Amino acid sequence: MKTQDFDFRLPQELIAQFPSEARRASRLLALDGRDGIMQDRMFADLPNFIGPNDIIVFNDTRVIKARVFGTKESGGQVEMLLERVMDEKHALAQIRASHAPKPDSRIVINPDAAFTVLGRQGEMYKVRLEAQTPLLAWLEQHGSLPLPPYISRQPNAADEARYQTIYASKPGAVAAPTAGLHFDEAMLSELRARGAQIAYVTLHVGAGTFQPVRVDDVRQHQMHSEWYHVPAETVAAIAQAKALGGRVLAVGTTSLRALESAAGGGTLQAGYGDTNIFIIPGYRFRVVERLLTNFHLPKSTLFMLVCAFGGMVNLKLAYRHAIEERYRFFSYGDAMLIEREAQ
Repeated sequence: MKTQDFDFRLPQELIAQFPSEARRASRLLALDGRDGIMQDRMFADLPNFIGPNDIIVFNDTRVIKARVFGTKESGGQVEMLLERVMDEKHALAQIRASHAPKPDSRIVINPDAAFTVLGRQGEMYKVRLEAQTPLLAWLEQHGSLPLPPYISRQPNAADEARYQTIYASKPGAVAAPTAGLHFDEAMLSELRARGAQIAYVTLHVGAGTFQPVRVDDVRQHQMHSEWYHVPAETVAAIAQAKALGGRVLAVGTTSLRALESAAGGGTLQAGYGDTNIFIIPGYRFRVVERLLTNFHLPKSTLFMLVCAFGGMVNLKLAYRHAIEERYRFFSYGDAMLIEREAQ
């Protein structure tokens, strides 16, 4: 498979720059991967697709204010994106500057705080916060919300609420699990009233989710690594739902990647870990039968994943339909419900 096989032309005006007026006000394109049938619906219709024994798995990661601006001791401007918080003082960061920072150099943020660059770690830098406050709390006070690169504006106060799911509880992501942004408390109540179970996993979304595939042969692409946790109660709830004939609906590609990573040995296992799972057409899914997701970038690993899930021909036709019908794309855009292709 070639990266070019996953390309499509997306009009710039379909990239959503702001969230919908209300979380559930977005549209929903339902695709049955078994027969290719599509339905144009509203997200508020989602409970109509849920059965009484189904289980819905959400990613409860919380976006941190991971973007930080500072200056080198020489005076040069620096932009940092703290990709992974390692402990109360240390993180892995992407650093943008006119010249690459040297080990043991300092990036000054304000008179009371600086970061010391400890060295390279792959494509990122290991840095240490020099301040009295623990790193996560310091970022909440001094950092900026890292909106995706295709949102061509600065974050505002509304983004601090809307670029966060209502159930976000585990700080650590630098990008939102955007399929979950459509849910409000009333929707969760409706789903429970249908008899569906609600369960959670954690996958701290990294900035690598926006990185382009730079190789012609997709099999040569190396995914970034992300930390995940699948709790024992989620594993038990999924087993119970399947025993009752229910289906597993993953809310977002991150929930799906966490579950499929935890089932890498053949059966779903509880635990923590790092995953760089790369799902492309031909992958055999072990856990997830349905996927709720937003619309993704051309030639992206996420578009490759949904093609693997719903069928490449089906997804290309669905995206063509979505573009013709003026669906809104990417993080603040509309949603898609995909029934898995037969495998």
